[in-house]
Amino acid sequence: MNNNKMMLLLFVSVCVIWGTTWLAMEVAVTSIPPIFATALRFFIASPILIILSKVFKQPLMFPKGKQKWMFIIAVFYFAIPFTLMIAGEKYISSGLASVIFANMPIAVMIMSMLFLGLRLAFHQYVGILMAVFSLFIILSNELGISGDNLLLGAGALILAVVIHSVMYVFVQKHCKDIKVITYNALPCYIASMLLFVTAFFTEQIHFASFTLPSVLAVAYLGVVASVGGIVAYFKLGQVSTPFTASICFLIFPLIALLLSDVVTHQVMSQQSMLMLIPLLAGILLTKLPFSKLAEKFGLTRAKA
Repeated sequence: MNNNKMMLLLFVSVCVIWGTTWLAMEVAVTSIPPIFATALRFFIASPILIILSKVFKQPLMFPKGKQKWMFIIAVFYFAIPFTLMIAGEKYISSGLASVIFANMPIAVMIMSMLFLGLRLAFHQYVGILMAVFSLFIILSNELGISGDNLLLGAGALILAVVIHSVMYVFVQKHCKDIKVITYNALPCYIASMLLFVTAFFTEQIHFASFTLPSVLAVAYLGVVASVGGIVAYFKLGQVSTPFTASICFLIFPLIALLLSDVVTHQVMSQQSMLMLIPLLAGILLTKLPFSKLAEKFGLTRAKA
């Protein structure tokens, strides 16, 4: 398979996996408590990731001097944000949840500016303002329809995005050299153990009440979303540009919205759907490599 076909296959795989993840989380929490469901998800994923670490010859342990980051990542990258995501879907639709999470590149850019001193171009500031304003209009509009439940769900998703983006920035600063499967394998397992303990003390778990769709949804999250999504996105980053990979954030919310409409018959209002245009355009604007495009078309000024 040539590089272009491989890139297209990986791109489609990532978009489909990320797009279907949100519906799976919504189905999972219909009968399984959110903390326990997240624990099961990572408990399923971790042994597969450990096996893959052997297959791809990537170490399980973090490098010497960085072992503490295994626990930091387990708590603040996996356990807390993913629990907030799935808990939020008890109150809002999977489609709206995906739209909120699609703003992750915006959140990462803002956090990089705050913590890493990243300097943004003018078009990136414009893109951030477009995306944030559009999301505000969408949430304000949906809040008028769904009431306080949306506020709880959206708040959980927004907090998850903030925590994820902060962790992404600190990982880029302190753990950039760590291999992708190493980064995921043991932290997934540690997160699952911490969440099992937390669920035991905070949730009422009745195994007899677990429905087959919820169990299958958790299995899908563990195998396909947590493992397949990681491997596919990692490989996509290897065979494409960062800009191409970032386009996934524009596609997967549309897939999630379509599934939410078809499967659960939950759809955002017409005004909110229209506001997706400037929201996704804003995200795209922040990722456009204008400098490279200018060089390609000979638009840069010649140096004296």
